[in-house]
Amino acid sequence: MTPTRKRRLYAVLAIAVGVSGAVALALTALNDNMLFFFSPAEVHAGEVPSGSNFRLGGMVLDGSVSRTPGDLKVRFVLTDYNKSVPVEFEGILPDLFREGQGIIAQGALSTGASGEQVFIASEVLAKHDETYMPPEVADALKKAEEAKEAAGDS
Repeated sequence: MTPTRKRRLYAVLAIAVGVSGAVALALTALNDNMLFFFSPAEVHAGEVPSGSNFRLGGMVLDGSVSRTPGDLKVRFVLTDYNKSVPVEFEGILPDLFREGQGIIAQGALSTGASGEQVFIASEVLAKHDETYMPPEVADALKKAEEAKEAAGDS
């Protein structure tokens, strides 16, 4: 092998190693920042990885919204009409947030003072107009309704 061919081979190998390293770093970063969507029924079934952030979607249960006076802390219950999960959020809620609205909250599960699982939301998403339903929430509600009908038939 001539010296010129050796240099070219080393250059190609160095580029291949560099590109492989960059791809590995990019995939690792994407995997760490990925947020999964879960419904309240999946949270109760224990399908949520513990200690990690995820998105929880469902309908805000009527009569469940309570606010702390003089504070931005809000507590409400998200449901898929099969199971429910209490949610705590501190901050300004979107304009379209209200009872009976489909929303997606981003955060993590925590154990409350009474030992119950509470979802601590860092962000609440309630976008579009009042007739819009996020696709993930619509799918979760449909699955919950099918599970409820299957349980009623047996």
